[in-house]
Amino acid sequence: MRTPCLLLGFWLCLPLAWAQDASPPAPPKCDTAEYRQFDFWVGDWEVRADDEEAALLGRNRIERSADGCRLLENWSSARGGSGQSLNGWDRRYRVWRQFWIGSDGGVLRLEGGLREGAMVMDGELKGRDGGVQRQRITWTPQADGSVRQHWETSEDGGASWSTAFVGIYRRADAAD
Repeated sequence: MRTPCLLLGFWLCLPLAWAQDASPPAPPKCDTAEYRQFDFWVGDWEVRADDEEAALLGRNRIERSADGCRLLENWSSARGGSGQSLNGWDRRYRVWRQFWIGSDGGVLRLEGGLREGAMVMDGELKGRDGGVQRQRITWTPQADGSVRQHWETSEDGGASWSTAFVGIYRRADAAD
């Protein structure tokens, strides 16, 4: 009777011993080309309207995380508002995602990707009247190293679009 109990105990404990020896797999790395598609936006920026001499609209700092998996945006408006966004490549769904929270408490979720050299993301906001307003933001790198951001909204499901914001990002060190 003692031998079967010992054998049973051995077989019951063996999986536990194996589990302790097995190391967890390393997390996947964020080192594919998709994770670098939005790198043109990384930097310290002064943001102005289309005209280089236009008044300062705000400052934006975009940082890449040490592991390369995320971009963190820190926006400061010249009028006193601020906000942050977290941006990242979603490998499972193969899209870029942005999650923005403004100092007014507003939250905007966008998704999209690289189209013809520009990052284009869109999403929806519920309006005060209960309707849905579509949002589309396009960041386009320019030949001079600046980035043009064009924010559009649609009240009719994307049939027509209106410009909500246009800003030209120039590197803060180059703007001085």
